[in-house]
Amino acid sequence: MLEFIRRIQKCDQGTTAVEYGLIVTLIIIAMMASLENVTNGIQDIWNKVSNELSTS
Repeated sequence: MLEFIRRIQKCDQGTTAVEYGLIVTLIIIAMMASLENVTNGIQDIWNKVSNELSTS
């Protein structure tokens, strides 16, 4: 049992996968935050277009 625990402590492949997973998660969170800003901007543009067409 002690040998098994020592082998697990020496193995770092799982750690690398977890690190990559955290990096991908942070990238996705950043993308979601920026897409919200883009969506709001596009919605404002279409609202302006709609208002201009309705007043014409």
